[in-house]
Amino acid sequence: MGDIAGLIKRAAVEAVEADKPAAVMFGTADGQSTVMVEQKLRLSGEQLVVLKGVEIKDGDTVVLLREQGGQRFVLLGVAE
Repeated sequence: MGDIAGLIKRAAVEAVEADKPAAVMFGTADGQSTVMVEQKLRLSGEQLVVLKGVEIKDGDTVVLLREQGGQRFVLLGVAE
């Protein structure tokens, strides 16, 4: 019986991960409109939505919200 519960739980976790729910992430500003996330993902252009009034400088650590599905990221602000 425990094996069935484990299989159901694992299937549920895999389904959520496959859908890529929204997630908070951190990145480093690499220019006025470019952000590096985890040294492997460079965001710019249509991938990166910057809120009005948010000013970033090269080297700033920024807080990002990944949109469900992982196609776009909203830059929420600069971390202190």
